[in-house]
Amino acid sequence: MRVGLIVDSACDIPHEFSRKYGIFVLPVTAKIDDQTYVDDHDPVKTDDFYQSGLLQKGHHAETEAFSAKQIHDLFMDKIVTNYDVAICETVTKARSLIFQNATEAMNTVMAHYRDVRAAAGVEGGFSMRVIDSKQIFAGQGLLAAHTQKLIGQKLTKNELRHQVDTFTDKIYTCVIPRDLHYIRERARARGDNSVSAVVAFLGKALNITPVIFGRGANGKPAAKTRSFEASVEKVMTYAVGRVEAGLLTPYVCLSCGLSWEDIERLPGLDRLREMCDKNGVELLISQMGITSTIYIGPGSLCLALAAEPHKFADYQ
Repeated sequence: MRVGLIVDSACDIPHEFSRKYGIFVLPVTAKIDDQTYVDDHDPVKTDDFYQSGLLQKGHHAETEAFSAKQIHDLFMDKIVTNYDVAICETVTKARSLIFQNATEAMNTVMAHYRDVRAAAGVEGGFSMRVIDSKQIFAGQGLLAAHTQKLIGQKLTKNELRHQVDTFTDKIYTCVIPRDLHYIRERARARGDNSVSAVVAFLGKALNITPVIFGRGANGKPAAKTRSFEASVEKVMTYAVGRVEAGLLTPYVCLSCGLSWEDIERLPGLDRLREMCDKNGVELLISQMGITSTIYIGPGSLCLALAAEPHKFADYQ
């Protein structure tokens, strides 16, 4: 049974990891300064965006999910004849239309895949499942890494789907937004008033950098510091403590809207690397994708891991 994993470009996971395991990336359209780009996780294209400064807050930027028709065509062309079972994990449906459009595309694919497989000389049936990851950024990347691990265990398709479904609620994320004003302006453009003008002003005027912590995309402020570096130290201290206490999957995902040089200079990163190596945990570091960076802003950070219920303060 050939099993394929599909993610969308809001999923932050190292390019080397997705290439190694053949993870298919469902693109998202990015519109910046009246120009349209396709975010397909091309590392060269992503780095060019960081170097060009296109993702800074002064530019008008937005993302748009591929339509159901576009996704249908991709599935029929790239997925149906290459796999017998396909798992498509999308960014949380609360923040994007990707889950809705992918589900609609799946339904039309399931109604018409037989002719395509027959024409390609591929025998047997095909099944597919679209799963709401309930995650953003590195959280979605962690789910993808864990799913790939499950695929390697040769589970039945029903057991695979069940384990992926139940695992989504065990992922914890820490997000450090670099600029609250940026987030507020992006949220207002989407009609989301969850970031108030007062919070944005205070964050800018007083240099307050919050750590947003929680399961999946449902995070709340867990700490506030007067600098980005101090917030990063708190997140690294949390991750080191949680890795030492034990994880539910041997991965920690870290994505950053920074250049690779700045990522390597993050305070506490060496401590986290050492703790992961000591405990047989793979630290998956990636440059935050174009889609993620447009959403949360350049310079931001997201860390994800899976563990038993706990609080951020437990590891401070």
